[in-house]
Amino acid sequence: MTSGEIDVRARTERPDRLPLRGLFAWGLGAGFFFLAFLQRVSPSVMVDELMRDFAVSAVILGNLSACYFYIYAAMQLPVGLMIDRIGPRLLLTLFALLCVAGNLIFAVADTVTAAYLGRILIGAGAAASWVGTLALATRWLPARHFALFAGLGQVFGMAGGVFGQSPLSLAVDGLGWRGALLATAGLAGLFAVLFWLVVRDHPPGDGQRQAHRPPAPVRVPAAPMLRLLGLVARSPQTWLAAAVGLAYTGPMLAFAGLWGVPYLTVAHGFSRTEAAGLASLFFVGWAIAAPLIGWFGDRTGLVRPILVTGGLIGAASLGGLLHLPVSNSVLVGALIFVAGASGASMILTFGCAAAANPPEATTATYGFVNMAVTASGGLLQPLIGWLLDLQWDGQTEAGVPVYLPGDYASALLVLPALSLLGALAASFMRRPPRRAA
Repeated sequence: MTSGEIDVRARTERPDRLPLRGLFAWGLGAGFFFLAFLQRVSPSVMVDELMRDFAVSAVILGNLSACYFYIYAAMQLPVGLMIDRIGPRLLLTLFALLCVAGNLIFAVADTVTAAYLGRILIGAGAAASWVGTLALATRWLPARHFALFAGLGQVFGMAGGVFGQSPLSLAVDGLGWRGALLATAGLAGLFAVLFWLVVRDHPPGDGQRQAHRPPAPVRVPAAPMLRLLGLVARSPQTWLAAAVGLAYTGPMLAFAGLWGVPYLTVAHGFSRTEAAGLASLFFVGWAIAAPLIGWFGDRTGLVRPILVTGGLIGAASLGGLLHLPVSNSVLVGALIFVAGASGASMILTFGCAAAANPPEATTATYGFVNMAVTASGGLLQPLIGWLLDLQWDGQTEAGVPVYLPGDYASALLVLPALSLLGALAASFMRRPPRRAA
């Protein structure tokens, strides 16, 4: 049986009941996405230490952090296709081991070149986390719940983002940034073991699933890799979904993922732990909104209005955070929370893009959209660092460049602008057909 047959049969014959083993497999994938997101944002609470230990400026630090995104984004299409060929069990196991290697190398790095290598391996290992989670949901769980479980998967990711802020900041204070990375390597190793021992590529062909098998199963032959890519790339809806995903995820990865903590410490005078806690509200807002938006999108099919509204609210909240005279921590936190909740509407782009492509290209479609989503961090983190360096007056403190509040406000202005562009792209998206149960 080919992977294409599995995906299509999963859509047509899977019972509506949620299988316990499928939920557990999906939960492990979502847990790995938690770890991937924690690693994604971890440099945000190590900014001063990394600048000092490696003697680098903002743009170099932005590139060091963005190495994760470069390789993660570049691997999304290959990962999507490899999952269809070798299955999520082996792929997730191997990629979790890559995370182990990357964290170990980064933790012992004594040059910025070695740190780059470690960060690249971390991004490579994490590259299968989200697409693997979606593939497990597609293969194991009822199709009519897909957007809900995609949203719940985002909750795990955002929880990783939250733990990558204040809790990781405390770990860095207690263990040092190198010790924190060693602990992360151990957690990645645990996931590698669990993936191999627990996860299976698809439900068994007998038992409960057998009872729901139709007399004449739908067969879709495995398409060549280039043909699958061509199918995905020829759909305008795929490109629109990717553009919206990039525009709405970019502010989260650039602000909460790196530059938000130093901005809040400089512009509002919060301590690093306080700033990390406030920045983590971006992830909290996203985590709460993602499953609700997924559920509402499944029930109503109102994809375009939800996405357009999300972009407009995101632009307004980010603009207010940067340029309104707001210094109260409650108000700052509220604006950050709303920005995160509005950005979570991008969860609908995966199902919308998949509905516009043939069933055998589903996982490749997820990879294509996720490539653009993750590329937003690789684009914006160094871009904002470059804009900061353009305005830097050369002042340093303890070997760390000092940037003024106005420098941050100007550099971060690209974030609300990007949200507005995303809302414009979303206005051209079509309503996808309803998913069968």
